[in-house]
Amino acid sequence: MSDGAEVRIDGVLEEVRASLPPRPTVADLPVLVAGGALIVDIRPIAQRESDGALPGAIVIDRNVLEWRLDPTSPNRLPIAVDADRAIVVVCNEGYASSLAAASLQQLGLRGATDLDGGFQALLASGSLPSVEGASPTDLAEALAGAGTSLPPRGPAPALLSGGGGTGPGCSR
Repeated sequence: MSDGAEVRIDGVLEEVRASLPPRPTVADLPVLVAGGALIVDIRPIAQRESDGALPGAIVIDRNVLEWRLDPTSPNRLPIAVDADRAIVVVCNEGYASSLAAASLQQLGLRGATDLDGGFQALLASGSLPSVEGASPTDLAEALAGAGTSLPPRGPAPALLSGGGGTGPGCSR
């Protein structure tokens, strides 16, 4: 894209996706969750209210994603300590999440990728219900209920929101 030609979003998206680790599908989530992957829901609140919560995901507003997950950021979440941890970013249809995952990759988060098809793929699969007010362990339970056996897990991180706070990164 550096040949002087105009850059279009489709080209950027294609380039970004080629640079990401393999994009998991809905069917891949049980193994990723069992392995300790962090599932991050970046959908705007209106979409979460309309379609429901993603059980077990950490909610981080897109505008503060990098500050909350960069292990070197003073504004990181307590769970953001491992640059090699698998991170699966989820948006509504799997477009914005690809760009977000690429941004995390640029910060050195080598395990960052995004869910192919996004939250709509989860809904369409019928294997993962959208549950309002789900607890962080509900993702593993919902996936196990879909016919996948998961090993026991320790306490999962709490459902957090990335916006509305104070400090660097909140207005960026």
